[in-house]
Amino acid sequence: MAIFKIEKNKNYTVMSNYHLRDKKLSCKAKGLLSVMLSLPSDWDYSINVLISISKKGIKAIRNILQELQKYGYLI
Repeated sequence: MAIFKIEKNKNYTVMSNYHLRDKKLSCKAKGLLSVMLSLPSDWDYSINVLISISKKGIKAIRNILQELQKYGYLI
């Protein structure tokens, strides 16, 4: 399992291309994971908060999180 170290500065985030080039992940999963990686480490990653910062509903967010978990991006 890879550990992602993200450099966060005021208005931008530098992250690895590892998850972006993973052909197993959907574009939705890559996008949500990128957003999650850009958030502060003490952020509340609950489903309700993820819904509030996206245009997706609860079912879509759950499906994306399940996909990320299936491929080892979430524990």
